Amino acid sequence: MRWDNLTFADPEGRDLTDSSVGSGSPHQNGAGSATGPAIRNAPADALPFALPGAVTRTFDTPGFAGMTFYEIRAKSVINRVPGRSRVPFEWTINPYRGCSHACTYCFARNTHTYLDLDAGRDFDTKVIVKVNAGELVRRELAAPKWRGDHIAMGTNVDCYQRAEGRYQLMPQIISALRDFRNPFSILTKGTLILRDLPLLREAAEVTAVGLSFSVGFVDDALWRSVEPGTPSPRRRLDAVRTLTDAGFTVGVLMAPILPFLTDTDESIDATVAAIAESGAASVTPLLLHLRPGAREWYAAWLDQAFPHLAPRYRALYRRGSYLPKDYQHDVTERVKKAVRRHGMDKAERNRARQVPASPTEARALAAATPSRPSGADEPEQLTLL
Repeated sequence: MRWDNLTFADPEGRDLTDSSVGSGSPHQNGAGSATGPAIRNAPADALPFALPGAVTRTFDTPGFAGMTFYEIRAKSVINRVPGRSRVPFEWTINPYRGCSHACTYCFARNTHTYLDLDAGRDFDTKVIVKVNAGELVRRELAAPKWRGDHIAMGTNVDCYQRAEGRYQLMPQIISALRDFRNPFSILTKGTLILRDLPLLREAAEVTAVGLSFSVGFVDDALWRSVEPGTPSPRRRLDAVRTLTDAGFTVGVLMAPILPFLTDTDESIDATVAAIAESGAASVTPLLLHLRPGAREWYAAWLDQAFPHLAPRYRALYRRGSYLPKDYQHDVTERVKKAVRRHGMDKAERNRARQVPASPTEARALAAATPSRPSGADEPEQLTLL
């Protein structure tokens, strides 16, 4: 979405051009702490250049320490994926920009630079919130030109990151998709999705709903270091079990697999075993790719956490963002062997034999299956099963 296609307004409807608004006094909010969250209409020099007039908000709770939220009112929220993107979906909804998950490798980091913010610390701590996302989804789904195409969520940053617990945009979005019987899918690391299980079940009664979790490894020490803002891998897999027991077919994106850290036979087997135990229907392995923004931030983390690996990474990624094909092939084959060892290949074969009963189901199945264009030089890092 273009950032010149935005308006900025206080969620309570006050005129932000009025100098009496947002003077920095505490704003009482029943969901906040005893003193409430601090809200202000920040001076121009305190806002990113691309977000003039945005309402900034901070919260006094420990989970949001050091974080700033920029509340904006978008003019549109269902976004078309650029044609050059090699992904199996055409439309997305992203209610947030920036992500408190703070995954060092996140490919979306560089998008923060479009907002005059940096791809490192700012991406983790300065989150843009489209506070009117729910009403926009409903309006755009009702538009005569909308054809009811599949919509993917969680394809840029996680829609169930910590901020969602405060802003609660996803229930509004899911409710709109349910009411318009519009197929959709969600990829997440956030166990907060379980809050919306009743809504997801209602939606699944009337349209195709695809759910996937991202779990690249199950090493707790590594998780705390490289994905410090996410729920633990075990908690994510517990959520997979809960969703599976509720009747959903849940896939796991085993991503990213980190060279020399989680690509060993032992790590792969432990991860696939845990995924199989969770009841997941499929595993899709994807190795780490490092685009600009993510590349620099991950390299800085690696230099601190595993400095002896830095030269090996430079050699592996000397030609660009992706690993050499033979390296990818070797790791993928070892994941496939682990999948067979743990009996998951049978579930995947059954899934592959599904025949769509309608155009809507066909679109949903297409969005749930990784694809790669024939003749592509490098595999695109897919972000949704």
